[in-house]
Amino acid sequence: MTQALTLALDFAAATDIGCKRTNNEDSYGYDADRHLYVVCDGMGGNLAGEVASSMAVRRLIDSFAYFEQNIEPGSPMEMIENRLIASIFEANRVVREAGTENPDLHAMGTTLVCVCLDGNRAIVGNVGDSRAYLLRNGTCQQITLDHSLLDEEVRNGNMTPEMAAASNLQSVITRAIGVADSVEPDLFAAQLQANDFLLLASDGLTRYVKPDEIAQAASMGTELPTICNALIEHAKERGGADNITCILLHAVDMPAEAEKDSDTSTSVFPVMPEPTTVASTGTAANGSHPADEMDAFSPGI
Repeated sequence: MTQALTLALDFAAATDIGCKRTNNEDSYGYDADRHLYVVCDGMGGNLAGEVASSMAVRRLIDSFAYFEQNIEPGSPMEMIENRLIASIFEANRVVREAGTENPDLHAMGTTLVCVCLDGNRAIVGNVGDSRAYLLRNGTCQQITLDHSLLDEEVRNGNMTPEMAAASNLQSVITRAIGVADSVEPDLFAAQLQANDFLLLASDGLTRYVKPDEIAQAASMGTELPTICNALIEHAKERGGADNITCILLHAVDMPAEAEKDSDTSTSVFPVMPEPTTVASTGTAANGSHPADEMDAFSPGI
């Protein structure tokens, strides 16, 4: 079951169409009551990328809430990792079904990166090349592994990072939500500490802004919305060829009085950025607790 929360989360989010695109295929969403945050980067013609990303965001959030509200004693859904991965499977299912049933949405898909809290443990899930970063003590560490052709070639020793950076295959991803009947997400977990930051971002940001620049922006002591907007402006100054989206979370010590009331209520879904619109049921998943690490996120599944 969910562990007690002793850290509070401040967060901000921003999205931008970028400098070259005529529409925004990124979507983001959150359920602050359940400490769930997600960014998706859609793909597909005839505005299908917008549909895929907003559909995945909404289904992930709604499914996560559904599973939490319908836990039976002894069920695998008592583990938050299982609820998260089952919600990712649900997002994949609804995007896949929409793409196969509607010719206008054929071959649409989306990346997905999300984080939820279980007490002070952060569980990160991803499919595709949208990323999560941990910022701690002035450093910025990438949590997720990109499911992209170039990154996998580098990890397999077939290319150098310099060769990959010069390639024209930057947008080729090897996993996505909605492009097949099944999907293989990665999960990562770690214990959060006070003053840690978590950044979720689409590749429209991460392609242009380096980890040390992200760390520097977060260390300036400014408000979270200001940091998000500064990161987006960095990406746009360097070309901004894609849509740019980020959610920035900041872990702070929870006041003693607030700890007593930290187990709250029903979820409230915010208004999402245009053109996103954000819908509930689910299926189960099996899994085990990812190993926790204090200095780095570790693969879970």
